[in-house]
Amino acid sequence: MRTLAFVETPFLSVTALVADAMLKAGRIELLGFEPTGAETVMIRIAAEQRGDAESAVAAAETEAQRLGAKVINAVLSRPDEAIAALNAGPVTFNPLYGGRDELRPSPSAMKTMNPNQAIGILETQGLTAILEATDAMLKAANVTLVGKEKIGAAYVTVIIRGDVAAVKAAIDAGSQAVGSLGKLIAAHVIARPHEGLVSLLPG
Repeated sequence: MRTLAFVETPFLSVTALVADAMLKAGRIELLGFEPTGAETVMIRIAAEQRGDAESAVAAAETEAQRLGAKVINAVLSRPDEAIAALNAGPVTFNPLYGGRDELRPSPSAMKTMNPNQAIGILETQGLTAILEATDAMLKAANVTLVGKEKIGAAYVTVIIRGDVAAVKAAIDAGSQAVGSLGKLIAAHVIARPHEGLVSLLPG
């Protein structure tokens, strides 16, 4: 079995940036994200060589440090076959918070994304805040709504796409619109997201 590695990060917004850095660092496969139901999300990757997995984990730590976040990680060189079975079932929605129990790659997500486009990620704690922010983003610039994800504990992330300038303008407008309606967790723009990350996006 291939080497597996796991990186647990806070918030979906941070997780997306960390995963993008991991994918761009080397030869790995992004297997999915798994929310814990609180504020953290686990990134699951596979690699043919342990060194590739370790390089990706190192990139994750560097990116997380840049974002002011801490990560927990593990690398399994020869994982027991039963480990993969833990994530082999169908993806379901968690009835407690209304989000997917896992985010796995989907070919349909790739079809709607131009490789030259940017994605914008805005995350709040509070649903009212994210709806206000989303409305502001869509009115501020020529961007497309990709969808939203919930990871529990009232953390909600909305993802948009478009050209870099439009996405930046929209994210700025959305960040300002949150105001006192909720807590702004993060607002980021990924100029050229890796296709492995795009495949996990909602929609």
